[in-house]
Amino acid sequence: MGKSKRHFSSRVKFKIVMEVLTGERTPAQIAKAYGVHPNSIGYWKKTFMERGPEIFESGGGSERERRIADLEQLLGKKEVEIALLKNFLGRGE
Repeated sequence: MGKSKRHFSSRVKFKIVMEVLTGERTPAQIAKAYGVHPNSIGYWKKTFMERGPEIFESGGGSERERRIADLEQLLGKKEVEIALLKNFLGRGE
């Protein structure tokens, strides 16, 4: 039987990445201590380095807030489409 995939919370991932960035231990040592594959740590570090600047963006809001705004806009468009279709179907009867 294969191993089941483990999931780590965002807090644990952040803690691990911060340990890697401090350089007190090697990524391999950290991986062994937490029971994580070293490749996962490399991926988390890369993701953190790429997305880190987003934390300090002014007025940008979080990714979740942007996603909610996008979905609200899509919902509004769909409501307009539904109203137009109802109106169109109402005239045909």
